[in-house]
Amino acid sequence: MTKEVLIHQIIDVLSHAGFVVSERCNIRPRSFDIAARKDKTLLLCKVLFNIDGLNEETAREMKYLADYLGGSAIVVGAKTRDQMLEDSVVYMRYDVLSLSVQTLFDYFIENIPPLVSAAPGGLYVSIDGYILKKARTDISMSLGSLASMVGVSRRTISKYEEEGMDASIDVVLQLEDIFGIELARPIDILKPLESRKSRKESRYEMEVPEQSPQPHSSLPEDSVLNMISLLGYDILTTAQAPFKAISKDKSSTILTGVSEFNTTVIKRAHLMSSISSVTKTESVFIINGRAKIKSVENTVLIEKKELGKISDSDELLTFIEERKEDS
Repeated sequence: MTKEVLIHQIIDVLSHAGFVVSERCNIRPRSFDIAARKDKTLLLCKVLFNIDGLNEETAREMKYLADYLGGSAIVVGAKTRDQMLEDSVVYMRYDVLSLSVQTLFDYFIENIPPLVSAAPGGLYVSIDGYILKKARTDISMSLGSLASMVGVSRRTISKYEEEGMDASIDVVLQLEDIFGIELARPIDILKPLESRKSRKESRYEMEVPEQSPQPHSSLPEDSVLNMISLLGYDILTTAQAPFKAISKDKSSTILTGVSEFNTTVIKRAHLMSSISSVTKTESVFIINGRAKIKSVENTVLIEKKELGKISDSDELLTFIEERKEDS
């Protein structure tokens, strides 16, 4: 399987599941390959044949972009190290959830969430501690007795019940067999997995780096972005997206590009237009110098001198709407 085939499979799955999918990001580097939306669910999806190709910088930008846009960041791939990704299993890379196309299909089309997370120590399942404790106490079984039957310590059983510590698949199967109930807690791929280092058995350490602080966005160095900031917008700058920043206030979110007018601007503005349609944002390209056209589809082009005449965010939104109508 090639990456090209993988991308087409992912788009087919998401389209079949009712998602509207953006055009593919065809720039390098890129923090995500496609954006997809279904109702209130927004995905920023990075496609990697080998999920170990995700680096920390890209993962961080994916998470920040997803947070700003109210969505979820995921990686869909085919293999890790020297083996194929297992179906119904999620993997974590720099705190971004990664999964196979089949797992994506099962979740969005078959409504079957994954139950297992992979880690350096093996495969783990999150136990519903409340159900486990109730099942044990209902038959007056002691912690020690259950621990002996499963082959773990009394303290470990206590952590399963009270702290929700994850367990190996073998342990979960034994517990479910003893009580005749399901204990595995499904994984919601739309929500970031908690840092589970304290929830795993001692041999397990999650691959989660120390969290880097979110970039301070109130005083961007770029003069154009600074102008937008002074209109009342918070600015999240990007390094690997088709746009230079996301500008956001209480009422609006704008994908924001900055450049002199050239053929690359038209290409990026076209892609920004597709992404903004999916993310339900505005799309604006600020042009240093003269802009030969007023818009590219849904992306409005504004000359820097025009931006300088705008006094606040409401006036900017009005300007954007009027320019759309004139195009």
